[in-house]
Amino acid sequence: MVGERDTQGMLDRDACLSLLRSVDIGRVAWATDDGDVTVVPVNFALAGEDIVFSTATGGKLDAVRSGRSISFEADDLEPALRSGWSVLVVGHAELAAETDPAAGQRSMPWDRRPKPYVIRLHLERVSGYRLPLHGGGVSIEQGFL
Repeated sequence: MVGERDTQGMLDRDACLSLLRSVDIGRVAWATDDGDVTVVPVNFALAGEDIVFSTATGGKLDAVRSGRSISFEADDLEPALRSGWSVLVVGHAELAAETDPAAGQRSMPWDRRPKPYVIRLHLERVSGYRLPLHGGGVSIEQGFL
């Protein structure tokens, strides 16, 4: 049936965390006050099972301070082989205290502008999907390219 996802490629929490550890760029998303959704790339690291990233003042920090639900997505795709994976996380985020060990766990941002705040995203829901080699017959209607 169109719209139903093939569960064969679904990943459990441990597999998702393992894949997240293999990349250092993902995307953070949150709903704004006017109902729009903002999505921005970030360099990140895992501290235990939490996602940690740095930020400056602005939208990400405002979303965290206002207690908004935060989504995070990371993936790795190999277009030539039509394979890859995607992991989606939903959780709540907070500013990490200066004494929080997570402050030292963040990855080096590509953007060298100062990012004095460290955000710790606590994973509440984690889901992932692996697209098998050569696409495995998964269609766009099933939610993965």
